[in-house]
Amino acid sequence: MFLNINPADGIAIYDQVVRQVKFAVAQGAVKPGNLVPSVREMARELAINPNTVARAYQQLQADGVLEQVRGMGLEVAADAVKQCKSERQKMIQDRIREALVEAKQSGLEGDELRQIVEKQVAFVYRDGR
Repeated sequence: MFLNINPADGIAIYDQVVRQVKFAVAQGAVKPGNLVPSVREMARELAINPNTVARAYQQLQADGVLEQVRGMGLEVAADAVKQCKSERQKMIQDRIREALVEAKQSGLEGDELRQIVEKQVAFVYRDGR
């Protein structure tokens, strides 16, 4: 499982792991029934503290995304895809709302903002970023 952790992101590292696992499940990159790497493997792969991975995995279990399989480790729960897609949409909606509120407070008009958003959507989806 390939995750990209950025310590300078401003988001706690364990939360980055949680979010990215949820995004991978929502996207179908990790499917229900797939085992996730062990805490040690993930910590080594990401070059982070194993306690951080353990905390992220605990959160993912509490959220119903991962479940313990006796003698095997943790696997993606059967109903995790729907839940992760819903959470991903809510997270993105919240971030967009925050940006829109900031734009409004800074005095941008609706048409100006619409042009900016359309330009950025075209850039991101055209260039694949």
